[in-house]
Amino acid sequence: MTGTWEAHPHARAVETLQALVRIPTVSHPDQLDPQAFEDLLVELERRFPLIHQRLEVTRVHTHGLLVHWPGASAARPVVLMAHLDVVPVEDGWTHPPFSGDLVDGSVWGRGTLDDKGCVVGICEAVEALLERDFVPAQDVWISLGCDEEVFGQGAPLAVAELVRRGVRPWLVVDEGGAVASEAFPGIGAPIGVVGVTEKGVTSLELSVEGSGGHASTPTRNGPTARLARAITRLDRAPLPARVPEPTVELFRRLAPHAPAPLRPVLANAGRLRPLLTRVLLAAGPETAAMARTTVAVTTLSGSPAINVIAANAKAGVNIRVMVGDTVAGVVEHVRCTIGDDQVRLEVVEAHEPSPLSPVDDDAFRLLESTIREVFPDAVPAPYVMMAATDARHFTTICERVYRFAPFRMTLAQRQSIHAADEHLGIEALLDGVDWYRRLIERLPA
Repeated sequence: MTGTWEAHPHARAVETLQALVRIPTVSHPDQLDPQAFEDLLVELERRFPLIHQRLEVTRVHTHGLLVHWPGASAARPVVLMAHLDVVPVEDGWTHPPFSGDLVDGSVWGRGTLDDKGCVVGICEAVEALLERDFVPAQDVWISLGCDEEVFGQGAPLAVAELVRRGVRPWLVVDEGGAVASEAFPGIGAPIGVVGVTEKGVTSLELSVEGSGGHASTPTRNGPTARLARAITRLDRAPLPARVPEPTVELFRRLAPHAPAPLRPVLANAGRLRPLLTRVLLAAGPETAAMARTTVAVTTLSGSPAINVIAANAKAGVNIRVMVGDTVAGVVEHVRCTIGDDQVRLEVVEAHEPSPLSPVDDDAFRLLESTIREVFPDAVPAPYVMMAATDARHFTTICERVYRFAPFRMTLAQRQSIHAADEHLGIEALLDGVDWYRRLIERLPA
């Protein structure tokens, strides 16, 4: 992009993102503020009048939207996805999390990256095309979920609505990958990573019962001690690591951009999987998570007072199940690793890894050619997405489900997702709008 961003044809997208960030549509597992979501829907209608006047807009679940834009053909419909809700905030923000402040060339606030940037990118692209009376080659559907962050019912109900209407998408694009810089040591080029699958999500609760009592008369191996031992055993026994096929293809594509000594290794990734597995594990947590099912203890609870022995100690365990592993196998690994019948294990939720979407396919080639067009310095490549998205529900009605947010993101930005100081660069946002627009314009007849 050259010149100032104010001269960009989609410059209004910046103010729109600021406006959406200022509406705190926070999802909690057991509650939300319905007024905030209603306010957001009103703001969307104000900012994108043509979408609401010319297209069919259907409310899904409590506050989700499903928008139908008829194209010249309905033979290969496309679904563009994003979600309206955000995770709660914590301390440590440089700029207030719901301020939408415009500082240092970025919009700051919760949801800029996850996922209101995509909401704005999609809607601004469609609004601009409607202003030109553009008709897409295929039907375009916009699915905006309202409870993605709490694994809610918005996306399943959107799928059910499409099934009811007899719609079987040819292509689905949701949040996920990005134009990622600093993704691999020694690779200078940004990587346009497109998630062709995502890990399954499984949550467990470990609990130990005891008699409790006064802290002055403790007994050995009480609930907290047994739970601590179980957690330590889990931490010391990670699941086996390996390189799945999408990661092999990712390395093959990175080979020409790697330092000379690494090029033959990456180019022959399929034959050198054990070596590459060790490289991924050594390169840091972001790459290590690409090589195995991960197990993270996330919540702990015990005694209600410092001078009371816990009668019940609990730990929440979040597991991201790698492609090739199963929920049943992972749960059995946890049970055997803990090796203590007094530690009760309850499966709170269980989702298997998503099916692999094709790479050698016209749909994926459309995505990667659009990435090259908008981000000419980037290397388009498939990868296994570590986090969960609403897209996993669409795999039941579509074989080509991809996860890509068309924004440049540094390592620091990727680490700010679900953390403090989330922000999206202005130029990155505007390039993202361009990407969605060009994708719609280039849909095949």
